[in-house]
Order: sequence, then C-alpha cells, then structure tokens
Amino acid sequence: MWGIIPAAGNGTRIQPLAFSKELLPVGSRREAGVERPRAVSEYLIDRMLAGGTDKLCFVISPGKSDILRYYGSTVGMAAVAYVVQSQALGLCDAIFRAVPLIEPHESVLIGLPDTIWFPEDGFCALGHDVLSFLLFPVDRPELFDAVVTGRDGSVQRIWVKTEGAPSRWVWGAMRMPGRVLHELHRLWCARDRQDEYLGTLVNAYLAEGGKAQGVRAGTDYVDVGTLHGYRAALQLLQARGGIESAPVTSRGNSPAGLMEQR
Repeated sequence: MWGIIPAAGNGTRIQPLAFSKELLPVGSRREAGVERPRAVSEYLIDRMLAGGTDKLCFVISPGKSDILRYYGSTVGMAAVAYVVQSQALGLCDAIFRAVPLIEPHESVLIGLPDTIWFPEDGFCALGHDVLSFLLFPVDRPELFDAVVTGRDGSVQRIWVKTEGAPSRWVWGAMRMPGRVLHELHRLWCARDRQDEYLGTLVNAYLAEGGKAQGVRAGTDYVDVGTLHGYRAALQLLQARGGIESAPVTSRGNSPAGLMEQR
C-alpha cells in the first residue's frame, strides 16, 4: 500500500522559516528516553503506517532536499520514494506526480503533511474498493473543501473554499484503489490539467458516473500552515497529552538540528 505525501508547496502562509514547513516542530516525542521535537509531517506518516502503508512517496519541490535528508530511504518498516514537482501547480498536479509508481491493484492513502488530526487510526475507517474521504467537522468550512453526502455516505458534491457551504464536514485524508487514482489522472488530463484543487476534479468524476464515499469518523482537524493553526495544534496536542512516548516514525534528526545545519 502506498502513502502519497504532497510536500512541494511554498508554505507562504507561515513563512519565513529556515526549513520546509513540513519539518516545522510541533509537539515532541521520546526517542531512547530523550524528548525531541517532532516534525508536523510525522503525524501524517504515523497515521499512514497505522493504516497499513508499507511504501511512502513524498512529492517535493527542487529546493526541499531537507525533507529527503530528514526522512532518508525508510521510515519505520516503510520504504520511501521521492518525486519532484518542478513548479507549485496545485494539489492535483502534486498527487499525480506519483502515478507512475502505483499499480492499479495497489491501495493508496493520501493526506496533507501540514495537518494534525485525530483519531490516529482514521485511515482504517475508510473503504478499500472506492474513493473514500475521511471527514472532519470544522467551524469554518469555507477555508477547506466541504463535502456534502447522502444518507448512505455517498459523496454528492464538494464545495471548494466556498462561503456558505452547506456542510461543515471537510475532507482531511483519503483512500482509494490505484485504479481510481489512474482514472482521476486520466480525467484530469482530459480536462487539460486545469483542476488545481482536488474538489473540482472529484465533482467532474462524480458527474461522469464515478462513486465516492464520505466517512464521518474524524474528530479533530488542524491546518498547521498558518500561525493561528500552529497555535491551535499546540493546544490540541497539549489537551491530548503532548508527548508521544513511542512514535512509529523514529528519526535520527530533528527539525531544529536541520535548521542549525543550514
């Protein structure tokens, strides 16, 4: 199973930083009895590994070699690959950079590496044979992709960063078969690669007869890409205990250490 991690963005909302935003220290972990800073992207990776991922693909920009140095070739028991998005052309373009690596029969998890969410086993709630979104309740759905579902959980429409969206449930992670990823990629190409946001592409996929499910299993969701979100993430982690004593992603470096090397 693959986990795709789109990490090529410029992080303009939280700059200036001396390192990639995906390595922003948020909370801490214990390693060999020593408390160390924890990169924000480690939370997503832990959740992917808990969901069964054994292969990770980071999509990075040419200037983000610090992510490669931080994670290296393996994380836990998962092998790590890197592909490059030469320009920041949106989430769809970033995700589809990984398409050549993924076979149609493989399963795919996708999440955003500058977010922290609960429950930690949220990927396990998602279906295996259909495009499936993990949904979270938020106070300001207009900042995200709000998902409208039917009584059976079927996705009817995604409202992309829309004021007055008729749902307060937003997607924060997803799972799909590799064949669906390839179908979405073909549709994106047929639409002249104009879809920057995943929500508009999924709406077109649904209009052509595609199916998707929304699973309201998420409880907490924080976008750490802004200073406000960073503070909210610290408060959330403090409320949940703060330090992770036995992280899945045991790293030899720390974001602070990488910053000192630059």
